[in-house]
Amino acid sequence: MGEYHIIGGRRLCGEVVIGGSKNAALPILAAAALGRRSVIHNCPKISDVECTLEILEILGCDVSYDGRTVVVDARGMASHALPKEQMTKMRSSMLFTGALLSRFGQFSAHNPGGCELGKRPINLHLNAFRSLGAKVTEGEQEFFATADRLEGCKICLDFPSVGATQNIMLAATLTQGVTTIKNAAKEPEIIDLQNFLVAAGAKVTGAGTGTVVIEGVDELRDVEYSVMPDRIVAGTYLAAAAITRGSVRLKNVVHGDIRPIFEKFSEMGAAVTLEEGAICLAAPDRLKGLGYLATNPHPAFPTDMQPQIMALLATARGNCTIDEAVFESRDKHVSELVKMGAQIENCNGSIFHIEGVAQLHGATVYAKDLRGGAALILAGLAAQGKTVVKDAVYVERGYEAMHNDLQALGADIKFISS
Repeated sequence: MGEYHIIGGRRLCGEVVIGGSKNAALPILAAAALGRRSVIHNCPKISDVECTLEILEILGCDVSYDGRTVVVDARGMASHALPKEQMTKMRSSMLFTGALLSRFGQFSAHNPGGCELGKRPINLHLNAFRSLGAKVTEGEQEFFATADRLEGCKICLDFPSVGATQNIMLAATLTQGVTTIKNAAKEPEIIDLQNFLVAAGAKVTGAGTGTVVIEGVDELRDVEYSVMPDRIVAGTYLAAAAITRGSVRLKNVVHGDIRPIFEKFSEMGAAVTLEEGAICLAAPDRLKGLGYLATNPHPAFPTDMQPQIMALLATARGNCTIDEAVFESRDKHVSELVKMGAQIENCNGSIFHIEGVAQLHGATVYAKDLRGGAALILAGLAAQGKTVVKDAVYVERGYEAMHNDLQALGADIKFISS
């Protein structure tokens, strides 16, 4: 599983270039199954991407990976059966169901895995497929769909789910007629998926708003595309500088994508400067608490940054109440932060009260999901003494050699494989 060994107390200073977005690359790779030959640049070298490429190969695609460029030739793809092993590893494997339904009119799949963040039902996806004309059969661990004919329709989501929005976009791309998604998710990764599909010849508009419209086309063409920078990695590295009282300059960022994140760091007392394609943060000797923070769908503060900002607030002056309004079980990092001296109380399921302390201390802690693992690394960077973050495999799902970037900023961190 691997582990990170960290000696805390060093101010992080320097510059990092932000790579491609995990949450954008995965749906784009699923979308490659709809087309012909896709050349996708700026793909992060993370385990979730590797797993996604395995799925494409099992489905019959010809896949090559050179550095951070992936080439997917889907012309020979023939299978519509998603592999159980890969599906149970990550939630985003669900996105292939929309692509396969659109291309073949059928799929067979297993319940998707991923980080355990609470109930993450797939009913929004399956009900949308039914609306498009598919017959969906659900078993205890498996589900299937077939359709003699798919036809565009209007779909109103009960919740602006990112995954459901993306999956409907994929399912509707090669479907006859016009599909309109109401109450669609507005995250930047939705826009990136639209841009990829349009570059491949799809007709999609409205991404980034509450209404996305897809006019079905007969086929897609060859495409070359570059994945957007990862806003959550950027936010995590800003937090790393903030929690260590350091300063950092991040290159290859989109200001609008990370504004909900850096605005909170500004409120906590960090000096944030925006440059063309870059952002700088300089932290004071001690941050101040926020009082109250709620996570919500974009453009609100993202749930994927909740654990990291909780680590910051654990060392800030004053207190803060965090209302985790997206996932009811995004709390597995809390008990691990408490091991390091943080004063955090779970008030009501997904509501947490944090009283900042002057100093955290090193401890042996366990990553239990992707972003929670990142939060423990941040806490270790600021803590007195040595911290060991075990089960690094979770962090590797979304951060490409995170320890190398942090070492470049002056952190005393090592990755120990097992």
